Amino acid sequence: MEKKTITIHLKVWRQKDTNSRGEFKNYLVKDVNPDMSFLEMLDVLNEDLIKKDEEPIEFDNDCREGICGMCGAVINGTAHGPKSGTTTCDIRMRMFKDGDTIVVEPFRAKAFPVIKDLVVDRGSLDRIMAKGGYTSVRTGGVPEALSIPVPKENADEAMDMAACIGCGACVAACPNASAALFVGAKVSQLALLPQGRPEAARRVARMVAQMDEEGFGACSNHGECEAVCPKEISITAIARMRREYWKAMFK
Repeated sequence: MEKKTITIHLKVWRQKDTNSRGEFKNYLVKDVNPDMSFLEMLDVLNEDLIKKDEEPIEFDNDCREGICGMCGAVINGTAHGPKSGTTTCDIRMRMFKDGDTIVVEPFRAKAFPVIKDLVVDRGSLDRIMAKGGYTSVRTGGVPEALSIPVPKENADEAMDMAACIGCGACVAACPNASAALFVGAKVSQLALLPQGRPEAARRVARMVAQMDEEGFGACSNHGECEAVCPKEISITAIARMRREYWKAMFK
């Protein structure tokens, strides 16, 4: 028995470059297999556009397995789309109905300038990491696993925070375009472990300063960031970042 396909109406943001004005353009995508991912559906559309000698839609993608954090789009007003705990590449077309209209636009934030269409420059997150999202250690042999005791509760929470893939959905969802959840997660994963404590004060001070320099907004506890995070990172990360920051300032 042949599987039923669906037809999708798309309104996609098209923008030539950072300095150009953008606009929504309408497209019709026919014969969409419901088992396709959202990005596979865009691939089908792009193949059709190329056949018509039209400019294909640019969008970020890499692993397409919800691991790398490369993909990202606002789908019907929600960063990464309608399913919680999921990246754009893991959204399946069976989540939509035949004849649905889907509005697709890039992550919007001052710190995420549009490069083209749905592609934005998220280098600001890399620059925050470069300011302190690491530990300075001497190279050499691998130490014994039990040489530095770590409470299981701390290890588990640090692992949860380390799950952040830096996609930027938290920024796109926040009404203030805050990167507090991202920075909080990166600060937390190291602050919770003994290996990260020696540089804790310097790390959080530098990362928060860079976050402000990049033009991200301030956190106002809306919780939208937690709601769209594909790794479901808790906003307790933001509280920990604030505690670490104030401890660093008093030092």
